[in-house]
Amino acid sequence: MAQPGYRPRRRLPRLEDVAGLAGVSHQTVSRVVNKHPNVSKETRHKVEAAIAELGYRRNTAARSLVTRRSQTIGVLGSELSQYGPANTLLGVERAARDAGYFVSVAALREVTRDTILDAVRHFLDQAVDGIVVIVPHLATLAALAELAIGVPVVAVGSDGNDAVGGVRVDQRKGAKLAVRHLIAQGHRRIGHVAGPQDWIDAVARSDGWRSALEAAGLEADLLVEGDWSAGSGYAIGRRLAADRRATALFVGNDQMALGILRALNEAGLEVPTDVSLVGFDDQPESAYFSPPLTVVRQDFEELGRRCMDMMLGVLGGAEGPRTLVVEPELILRSSTAPPC
Repeated sequence: MAQPGYRPRRRLPRLEDVAGLAGVSHQTVSRVVNKHPNVSKETRHKVEAAIAELGYRRNTAARSLVTRRSQTIGVLGSELSQYGPANTLLGVERAARDAGYFVSVAALREVTRDTILDAVRHFLDQAVDGIVVIVPHLATLAALAELAIGVPVVAVGSDGNDAVGGVRVDQRKGAKLAVRHLIAQGHRRIGHVAGPQDWIDAVARSDGWRSALEAAGLEADLLVEGDWSAGSGYAIGRRLAADRRATALFVGNDQMALGILRALNEAGLEVPTDVSLVGFDDQPESAYFSPPLTVVRQDFEELGRRCMDMMLGVLGGAEGPRTLVVEPELILRSSTAPPC
């Protein structure tokens, strides 16, 4: 006999309930829930309306027992306060969510073999289905190659190998686009304010800058290393303003370009009249710098999609390329002009 005030707990709606309300089979509901493409638009709308009306939620624990998958992707990251890694993480997270996966993030304070190993063990304890690595340092792939991880691994910013898939933006091509644009404008002394040379992307951009200049028969002897911050750009800009050897600068990211803009302005130099500037990334504020910044744009959303495409392909047993490349784009604004 029920106790006074007792209310039986309402049963949660099941997939079969959704199927009954929508007037379709439970296999059709499963296809809609799992974003299968072979469902008509009309049927999809009926099922989604029934899901909303009933408040149906997929039982991921039960699904994991059947599929032996956790529907979770581990993301190993470092320097996530920087624009590039942070937006790469967002791109991966959105693409994973669209594919029906959760994301578990482990952020490294320092990048060493031991910290990478600890993070990988943490993910394996969570039974993740795969790991995406956003650790943009040259030693990362070497550390991963030592580990018998046992789940698919995709490293952002790197070429793949037999053990690890790689998805990257063509940083060398992006740098060449920037330098060739400046050469076409008539510049012959083009400096490069580079990011830290233990970063994979920074090294690739420096190589692209050097290659484009050498192909045009120009000297590649004006390289200064910064730390990605506006503060380092400002300090470097003050030195370059006093030096005045370059008529144009290819800057490794937009934040350093912002610092350089201020330093040049304080020195009484105008951009682009006295010095042309090209940045890299196309962060949202770059279009509102004074003057608006010409940049090489990276598509972080596409980078995230490519990561998940590769991950899902490996999880599905498909044989595919071990390296996927996203093309950069040159965005022309007001910070470049022919030299006076």
